[in-house]
Amino acid sequence: MRRVPSPAWKRQRIELSDGDFVDLDVLGSASQTGVVLLHGLQGSTSRTYIRAMADTLWESGVSVFALNFRGCSGEPNRLPRSYHSGATEDLRAVLDTITDRCEVVHAVGFSLGGNLLLKYLGEEGRASRISRAVAVSVPCDLKGSAHQLATPGNRLYMWNFMRSLRATMQQKADAFPDQIDISGLREMKTFQAFDDRFTAPLHGFRDANHYWASCSSMHFLEDIRIPTLLLNAKDDPFLSEGCYPHDICSASSFVHLETPEQGGHVGFLNGARSYAEKRAVEFLSSDSAA
Repeated sequence: MRRVPSPAWKRQRIELSDGDFVDLDVLGSASQTGVVLLHGLQGSTSRTYIRAMADTLWESGVSVFALNFRGCSGEPNRLPRSYHSGATEDLRAVLDTITDRCEVVHAVGFSLGGNLLLKYLGEEGRASRISRAVAVSVPCDLKGSAHQLATPGNRLYMWNFMRSLRATMQQKADAFPDQIDISGLREMKTFQAFDDRFTAPLHGFRDANHYWASCSSMHFLEDIRIPTLLLNAKDDPFLSEGCYPHDICSASSFVHLETPEQGGHVGFLNGARSYAEKRAVEFLSSDSAA
């Protein structure tokens, strides 16, 4: 419900090696420091939390590079596949562009984008081209979070997600009728059903459980080797118990888990600037370890 003006983005299209593309919305150009922003499921750079974080970071004196995942920029992507919680290859392609412009690159990811960011950091370890990172409201345990969203108390959230996902898959089927069968799509009401039928096979996984197990960032946290803040509110309705990896983070010299009592899911409202925005600027500008 916050009113945040749209930043003066300049859009850049990045062509991918498989013939597809992603669109990057940019504030600034070449600078000493650039920050990559990654949105959540069925989001885009038009989401309030992305616009507000971009404005906050821009005011702090850095350039901002907000990524629209495949098919999320207002134009359908070219392939049957799309984006998903572990598609780190697209982030790598974006970093190829940004590291040519900025001496230092940081990143902030929200929800699905936060999971993807943490997975990338764990995959890369000390080779990461991102120097510091903040991940907000992250479903580190994808299976647990999917089941949490399927509970009766989250019915409205699930209904909204599934309505958007069904519409996206209908567009895919219209574009690729010989490759995508959407029979039964209207009856799908959970991530389990959708990921089993569409997300997993379109992206090389056996089923939803294989996809969730392969892409849950909780399995990559111990390999992260750059200062990283994981900010998950205790009252986030999307997150299961496994999304608060206290033991893993306590054993890590690089990943700091912060769990405020309140904040909801990518909310953290606290005056003109949210707590997440203030905390991200503070953490990214620090020289200390996590």
